[in-house]
Amino acid sequence: MGLIFFFSSQPYEQQDLRPTMNFYMNLDLLKPFLSLIEFTYYGETINIENRGVDGMLEFLIRKVAHLAVFFLLMVTTFLAFHHNTNWRFNRKVIVSYIITVLYACFDEFHQSLTPNRTPYVGDVVLDSVGGLIGVCLILFFFLRKRNLKR
Repeated sequence: MGLIFFFSSQPYEQQDLRPTMNFYMNLDLLKPFLSLIEFTYYGETINIENRGVDGMLEFLIRKVAHLAVFFLLMVTTFLAFHHNTNWRFNRKVIVSYIITVLYACFDEFHQSLTPNRTPYVGDVVLDSVGGLIGVCLILFFFLRKRNLKR
């Protein structure tokens, strides 16, 4: 949560990956792959024509980071409850997921207070999907562990 809060506190200019990517990589190699991707996000068409190769790659990295960070938040919150409470399995999963989604909401609100950052409900949905992937992984491992004990 602290890491998420820290990154939400930074204005976009401090998080811009494009200068670093352009310095270390020849992004033209990715153009054939990234040109296949086009979708609408927050009312904007996302493609390399509108964003350039570096902008498109940065956008995808940022959105994957949303999924990954909230996936990790879900799993670590569950593990904290699993090792520190006597709650039933279902309660640990549900409470962990609720905390993950509420923190995603708080994160977007926090971004609204940060210069050059905009909150977007779509990011809360993306964060919630990251948490849901964590739920699926937890269910997979715990059901598998239970079945192996039989």
